[in-house]
Order: sequence, then C-alpha cells, then structure tokens
Amino acid sequence: MLRSSSRCARRARITPDFVLKNRLAALLPRPARRALRAALDWPADRAFAGRLRASAFQLPTGGPVLSYGAALTRASGAVVHGGRVKLTHLDRAFSENASAFNLLYMVSSAIPPHARELVRFAKECRVKFVWNQNGVGFPGWAGADAEDFNGPMRTLRAQADFVVYQSRFCQESAERFLGPAHCASEVLYNPVDLAQFCPAPAPPELETWRLLAAGTHMEAERVTRAIATLAELRRRGRRAELTVAGEFRWSGAASQVSTAIERAGMAEWVRLRPAYSQAEAVALLQGSHVLLHLKYADPCPTAVVEALACGVPVVGSRSGGLPELLGEEGSELLEVPASWLVRFYPAADVVADAVENVMRVWPEASGRARARAVRLFGHEPWVCRHGELFHELLRQP
Repeated sequence: MLRSSSRCARRARITPDFVLKNRLAALLPRPARRALRAALDWPADRAFAGRLRASAFQLPTGGPVLSYGAALTRASGAVVHGGRVKLTHLDRAFSENASAFNLLYMVSSAIPPHARELVRFAKECRVKFVWNQNGVGFPGWAGADAEDFNGPMRTLRAQADFVVYQSRFCQESAERFLGPAHCASEVLYNPVDLAQFCPAPAPPELETWRLLAAGTHMEAERVTRAIATLAELRRRGRRAELTVAGEFRWSGAASQVSTAIERAGMAEWVRLRPAYSQAEAVALLQGSHVLLHLKYADPCPTAVVEALACGVPVVGSRSGGLPELLGEEGSELLEVPASWLVRFYPAADVVADAVENVMRVWPEASGRARARAVRLFGHEPWVCRHGELFHELLRQP
C-alpha cells in the first residue's frame, strides 16, 4: 500500500510541463538551469500578474483581512502538513479573502505559485507583507542545489514588512544563508491545538514499547536509523514495535526502506503507513510511547510539537531547533557535531539507550512533555500575538 500511494503522489506532481522543464534543465550548469526554469515560468507568471491587475481589487480598511496566496487547503480530511498546518490556525481567526486583503502572509516552506508576482502586486496596493521563515537550504542538506531553495526565499523575505521566525535556529540560519533582514522580526514557535492534540484517556500499555517516526521523510537516515534502533532494542530483549508514518520523498525510498526492514529482520514489528491527516496524527501519537525524530538540524518540526502536546516524549539529536523545542523536560537530546556541511545521526545503540531512559520513567516523562507544550506551544497565544502584529502593521503608513 505504501508503494502504490507513493507512486500516485509522484504521478500527481508530474505534468508534461514539469517533465519538459527538468529534462531541459538537467542538461545545463546550475546557474543556467535556474535561468531556464525562470524563463519557462515567465508566461504563467505574466498571465497571473495580468489577472491580478485586471481584478477590481480594493484595499480593505479597518481590521486585518488576510490572503495566504491560495496556499491553504480547507477540504475536510485533507492531508495538511509542513508549513500549511500553521495557516489553518490563522485562517480560523482571519479567514482568507483572496480578492480584497490588507495583509499578505506567506510561509517559506509552503510558498504559493506565482509568489513574486503576488508580492509585487500587494506592495503596489499598499498591502502589508508578513513572511514566516522556516529553515533554509544549507550545504549539508541541499548540497550544490542550496541556492535553488535559498534564492526564492531571499527575494521574498527582502520585501517583507515583518518576519516571523519559527525558532532562533531559523533566524540564525536565515541570516547566515539569506543575509540580514531589513525589517522588524520576532521568534514564534510553531503552534499546536492543545484541545485536539492531547494525551490519550488511556495511555498505551507499557509492556510493549510503541515507537513512532512520523512526518514527511526527506532523507533515508531518518527512517533507516529508526529501524536499526528497533532492531537494537529487540536484540536487548525489549518488546518494541515501530510505526513509520508519512510520505517518503527521496529517490528509491520504498525499495531502500523495504531492504532495511528485511536486513534487520524487523518485518513483523514495523508498520508502514502513508501520509496522514491532522485527525489521524492525533490517533498515531496517542497510541505511541516515544517519537523518534532523528533528522539533523530540523528547524522547527511541527511533528515534535504535536508529540509533546499528546504527552509523547521525543528522542532526537541536539541540533537545529530541537534544543529550543524540547528543553530537558521528559525528552532525550543526543549529542551530535554542529555543522553546516555534513549531516550527523546518532548511532542506533545510542538512540536505543535514550529510548530505554525515557521508558524507565515514562509516566513522568509524558507528563513533563505535555506540560512543556501547554507552556510554550498553544495555538491560541500564537494566533493572539499574530493579531497584535497585524494591527501594529496596519497602523503603520
């Protein structure tokens, strides 16, 4: 089921235009490749700009009226992940009006189509622009393609009237790879609905340790290291199981994961499931004891915040934004070298030690994880602070 779901997801993204752009681009050096892609996008961008200018746009007066650049999915049960999750919280308080708005809000990890044209139009119409900055393309992750990620973000962030950074690490990495921002900014950690994401009324029994690796998996090690950790725990005599939930987004993923499970002899104790909705995420977390989040230098992962809210301690590396999110309250941070050039992952036996540490005191660790989420990550204070920022921006000339 996982393989067919992955193939369908890939087919949905592959259009004739996509194939043409990438076949042509692959023949060129990277700077020329970026120029070619921009040239191929130019007709659609110009058509979009023409539609904007032909619209009967009126700048609203009074309170905040927002556009999210059509980046928001509202369909019931839709799979919403990454940068779009936080937009659902904002949209409940500031419902989108795509034809008449005085604030444009964009998230760097969910940039909508024709973003540059939309920002240009918004600035001409005296609309205030708020940019929410997640991570950047650093060499250890993006390699020689880093500028493909950073170039669009740099251009858009430079036009913002206000920047919201998802963590201090997001701010540090943006200033390093995108340059300094020339507007006001603030760090606001990603939020979670504490009523929806909450501990299970009856936590899973502790006789079998239920491990979870969840999210959008962009790299093999995030999954294969979790499988190796499960194998190490079972070698030590621990009754443990692992669920790997979410889409795989690296080349040859399904085959590589299948091989890792087979070589470890873990087929009986590993469950794979594809992308999931927010409602499904609650059930996944409530049925788990520990979230394994082994991605290196993750800027501000929503999956971690949601786990804490459900009282699920996290085992992850002391890198990226995780030290800010997790603190020392119930979760385990594993030491790794700091680097922008290489990604590091803790060894499976070290991860297994951390899981054992958490499980020895799991009820207390679960309570501390939930308490930290309540103190730092509730969506209501996050939305309220945004409302204050919006009103402050609208009072400016």
